[in-house]
Amino acid sequence: MDRAQKQEAIETLKGVFSSSGAVVVTHYLGLTVAEMTDLRGRLREQGAQLKVVKNTLAQKALGDQAGDGVTTLFKGPVAIAFAPDPVSAAKVATQYAKDNDKFSVVGGLMGEQVLDKASVTALASLPSLDQLRGKLIGLIQAPATRIAGILQAPAGQLARVMNAYATKDAA
Repeated sequence: MDRAQKQEAIETLKGVFSSSGAVVVTHYLGLTVAEMTDLRGRLREQGAQLKVVKNTLAQKALGDQAGDGVTTLFKGPVAIAFAPDPVSAAKVATQYAKDNDKFSVVGGLMGEQVLDKASVTALASLPSLDQLRGKLIGLIQAPATRIAGILQAPAGQLARVMNAYATKDAA
């Protein structure tokens, strides 16, 4: 890799670190190509990506942004999982680490904060952005449906009373 390619890779990684909600740092030693392809497919379904990175290039891309905690994350064969949504990459990576003992979550980065393995696991247990949006819409719609039911109740009662008088007179 020549100097221009390294500079381009550093700029790409800077873009990844700045635009991602969270970056999950993982070790993948011993994974086969089929297992890596499976992991990439699972991440892609959730809108996330997996990228194998060189440790020195990742540290240069981060610079002094995250401090000394970054150097402990980027040791050994490292791949980063990232997505605009902070939760999706962490969920898939944590679940895959549970299913496959060759793959492990080392930690992560969220903005300028360095996350340890426990923090990434806690992040993975949070609901995704789409799930939160669904819950919020459900909470907003619930009072509206109750109000509509309350407003319709008197009209329905009046209709039942009129029907009762009509059937009483007919009988």
